[in-house]
Amino acid sequence: MKKNLYFLLLFMLVNFAALAQTKPDYSKITLVIHGGAGTITRENMTPEKEKAYKEKLNEALETGYAVLKKGGTSLDAVEATIKVMEDSPLFNAGKGAVFTNEGKNEMDAAIMDGKTLKAGSIASVTTIKNPITAARAVMDKSEHVMMIGDGAEKFAKMNGVEIVDPSYFYTETRFNQLQKLKGEEKTKLDHDGGTSSTENIFVEGKKFGTVGAVALDAYGNLAAATSTGGMTNKRYGRVGDAPIIGAGTYADNNSCAVSATGHGEYFIRAVVAHDIASLMKYKGYSVKKAADEVVLKKLVDFGGEGGVIALDKNGNFAMPFNSAGMYRGFIKNDKAEVSIYKD
Repeated sequence: MKKNLYFLLLFMLVNFAALAQTKPDYSKITLVIHGGAGTITRENMTPEKEKAYKEKLNEALETGYAVLKKGGTSLDAVEATIKVMEDSPLFNAGKGAVFTNEGKNEMDAAIMDGKTLKAGSIASVTTIKNPITAARAVMDKSEHVMMIGDGAEKFAKMNGVEIVDPSYFYTETRFNQLQKLKGEEKTKLDHDGGTSSTENIFVEGKKFGTVGAVALDAYGNLAAATSTGGMTNKRYGRVGDAPIIGAGTYADNNSCAVSATGHGEYFIRAVVAHDIASLMKYKGYSVKKAADEVVLKKLVDFGGEGGVIALDKNGNFAMPFNSAGMYRGFIKNDKAEVSIYKD
């Protein structure tokens, strides 16, 4: 009888502990985003430009945070957040994607679950309205991590991801940027704004055009997501760091969630996102110390320009960048803040 009572009490304690672990804690839910980094200065901005970017960044934050407040997962939150920015021509992702040398819009995206370390990414797609949703489908509905080109588009269509005509991604501003660069026979990251009177609010200086989000949900799980249109005038099927797990996107509950924006070739070679996580996991660095070490020291010494957003399991976050500016923001405890410039 006593033995049975002992096992009953043990069973109840184990179940109580399990319930305690899964009980949602809304005090730590956090969402951090970026919309690209580069030569983004007040001199290149008008009040109209700044207002447009800040409004869209706030909309993205509020959209993802609403998911978290309703008990949604960090994965759901980062996907919803990224879609807002993919649907806006302000950013080099989705609708605002830049043009390749061949006059196409080729997009890349990735998403990662910090709880399971599952990840999904796509690259060089031209007909998927929201590339981040296709990356999520690769993670959730396939045994693979990355799919590219026609195969990724076929898989996305089979799994109900919205497909559009390539003309959907056309924006006059991005097309004109391509013509300018082709005339100069140069390849640049996102775009190089000048002082022409024909510019509109979407041109704000040389910018590494990527959007990203990292989130911590009420269940203590982290997630990261990144989406990009790549380089203006890029050739040869070039793919940057955004869809490369460990380079531009990474998430692990035991360390942090990271999304990067910058010169992709450097971020790939420096394995930036994973390097930040490794410093936390193996050296015990805080998320800020780890992110600063990689972005402000290692990456600078290596010659790479850009920035990251990084978030740990306690809701601590960092947003370092070594460029003149970075579109960025966070929301925590129902308070949102967005920034653009270094100062």
